Amino acid sequence: VQLQASGGGLVQAGGSLRLSCAASGRTFSSYSMGWFRQAPGKEREFVAAIRWSGGSTYYADSVKGRFTISRDNAKNTVYLQMNSLKPEDTAVYYCAAAQGLILSDIARESRYRYWGQGTLVTVSS
Repeated sequence: VQLQASGGGLVQAGGSLRLSCAASGRTFSSYSMGWFRQAPGKEREFVAAIRWSGGSTYYADSVKGRFTISRDNAKNTVYLQMNSLKPEDTAVYYCAAAQGLILSDIARESRYRYWGQGTLVTVSS
């Protein structure tokens, strides 16, 4: 699976952005998908994840209620809608794919086998 993230950019605090992650490969629908981010000088952290069926979603506490993850298996694409953005959301955002995730592994980046190249989101105050 190859992943290509896009949609990052510069936005003012309170604004919105939608990130997309396009996947190649016919088995996309069998993968759980996640979004992670890495802010300058910080470690990469979990943001959100969605099961292969789209029936279950998971969020970091810091983005719950503001971000929404979704997927369109027909388009091999996963999205991250980000609303009410804050300066602390500034980071490079990465999409990732994994199979066979158990609940306790959802936020563990080591369990994700495939990674996109990242897209930069900058939120100005």
